[in-house]
Amino acid sequence: MEPTCADVTFGSRTGRAVLAAATLGSAMALLDSTVVNVALRQVGEDLEASLSDLQWVTNGYLLTLAALTLLGGSLGDRFGRRRIFVLGVVGFAVTSAACGLAPSAPFLVVARIAQGAAAALLTPGSLAMIQGSFAPGDRARAIGTWSGFGSVAAAVGPFVGGWLVEAASWRWVFLINLPVAALALLAARAVPETRDPEAVPGFDTRGAVLGALGLGGVTYALIQWTTTPPAAAVALVLGLLAGVAFVVAERRSPHPMLPLSLFGSRQFSAANGMTLLTYAALGGVLFFLVLQLQTVGGYGALRAGLATLPITVAMVLLAGRGGALAARIGPRLPMTVGPLLCGVGTFLLARVDADVDYWLDVAVPLTVFGLGLASLVAPLTAAVLAAAPDHHAGVASGINNAVARAGSLLAVAALPLLVGLSGEDYQVPSEFAHGYRAAMLWCAGLLVVSGVFSWLTIRNPSTVVE
Repeated sequence: MEPTCADVTFGSRTGRAVLAAATLGSAMALLDSTVVNVALRQVGEDLEASLSDLQWVTNGYLLTLAALTLLGGSLGDRFGRRRIFVLGVVGFAVTSAACGLAPSAPFLVVARIAQGAAAALLTPGSLAMIQGSFAPGDRARAIGTWSGFGSVAAAVGPFVGGWLVEAASWRWVFLINLPVAALALLAARAVPETRDPEAVPGFDTRGAVLGALGLGGVTYALIQWTTTPPAAAVALVLGLLAGVAFVVAERRSPHPMLPLSLFGSRQFSAANGMTLLTYAALGGVLFFLVLQLQTVGGYGALRAGLATLPITVAMVLLAGRGGALAARIGPRLPMTVGPLLCGVGTFLLARVDADVDYWLDVAVPLTVFGLGLASLVAPLTAAVLAAAPDHHAGVASGINNAVARAGSLLAVAALPLLVGLSGEDYQVPSEFAHGYRAAMLWCAGLLVVSGVFSWLTIRNPSTVVE
């Protein structure tokens, strides 16, 4: 009988294999959440795409990732976290190849939607494998290492994307996933299988469909509001109704993919609320900044990618220490200070314009932003998992990942509408610059609200109220 919780130690050969597989898999998925941003302008020019097309290139991926991550976590708990993780990695490689060979914008959007579905299988599995395999005393260190390297992958994405765009083509932004997937599969061969012994038979198909319809309807409405208002209004109503139906279905389902009982924990609910706010802002910043540097600042793709290097440096040097600090003092302070620092950095980024001074207008703000991100990532992940029972590790991870992707999804869909950007505005410096400044202020506000929310709701372990 396969164990539900192994005694793998951090420095063991098996421990290194678990970390390698989990890090490579989640980094690949995270990379595609950010690396594409730096290639969007070139994708638009090559495929003659509009701003809404570019939003869908980003959001098609985030949509299925957010909607199906919960199902991916549940499948891992039932059929084996390693097995579902491997299936997701294979699917991600195949759909990445389809993205890289896309002949048109609609084809690319469809391929990105399929790629997000594959990511929904591997993303929760990566963290659940760590939670289910490592001995309890080594989990915090393992999660900190995983969070650090995963965040570095997300941060280094724009640099990698810029280099690939300028050295070869935007298509290699997707094709680069194939060798990474091969390495992840090689490492996964040594990963022990874990699962939830209490997982019930059956699939929450109704919940998965309603969740996807809810997110899809709202996303379509936000992106298409300025071009097709009647259809967008209908989609918004249908999306909201599907969202309500999703909650009702999960409450009544004998085997829901989102067990509402988990939200009976104040800590779990608060950490996911903070995740929604923080990742909405993060998604908006990464989407707009790289486009602003290219469209208004005159940067090439590689230079725009290199511009984000301060975030990478901060994550490499400090992410692990952020997790260790939170283990000593509790998650409340890091999860409060982190978003506030990110908010300050984002506010300073609003100054980026045609006369951008890299060191003053980009490097300093991104350093502050990176310090905040390094402070909050590991404590946030640990707080979510600590608030859920071990046998629900896959579902808890899935919920938190779904909330994070939904935040980014909604921000990328809503911000262009809120700041008045549409059509070909991403190619018009004067129009995009005005919208960019407003978007940065919106993101900074979200981060400040996130920090205040964490201070008011997150509790350290000795004072957690369930």
